[in-house]
Amino acid sequence: MGEADNAFRRRLERGAELRSYRGAGISAEEEAQLEAAEENERQKRRKVDDAKRVEYLIRDAMAQGKFDNLKYSGKPIPGLGEAYDPDWWVKGLIQRENISGLGPKAILLRTEDAELDARLDTQFIEKQVRDILKDFNSRVIDARRQLQGGPPVVTKTRDIDVEVARWHQRRTARAKDASPEPQPEAKRTWWQRLWNGTG
Repeated sequence: MGEADNAFRRRLERGAELRSYRGAGISAEEEAQLEAAEENERQKRRKVDDAKRVEYLIRDAMAQGKFDNLKYSGKPIPGLGEAYDPDWWVKGLIQRENISGLGPKAILLRTEDAELDARLDTQFIEKQVRDILKDFNSRVIDARRQLQGGPPVVTKTRDIDVEVARWHQRRTARAKDASPEPQPEAKRTWWQRLWNGTG
């Protein structure tokens, strides 16, 4: 604390002390001094504008180290400069908390559409693939029929036969990649040949 802060604190303490004695026998001169000191402090506070006060508070917080180790220190702030999105806080919450299954149907269907091929690739039989595609198409059509506001449903339905054919192609390509090349038979050592009785 500086000398000015100590002097200010002493004046405030003296003013509080004099206030407690007001009406209890302090002189008119002392009371006038108290009023003058209080008015002087009010005038000083009015002269300091908000910008200077904010600047002082920021410098003081920096000196105390309150801005050290912030999350985006020295990095660009994500999303800064993009077009204004009225639902930015909801999307940020969903992303930060990794919440799934919440949100407008249009956005959920877009996300599911992007991940649908990977989901289909985990299935083992064609009937499971067809069931997933039928369910997806019915939910897309349902979302288009319901006019509940929010973003428009731009997700397209999927042609089941085409998707099943693509699933088969991806599956056979994975099977080719996964099948190991035939290894040449390893030569047996002399003692293995002796042991098995073949020469």
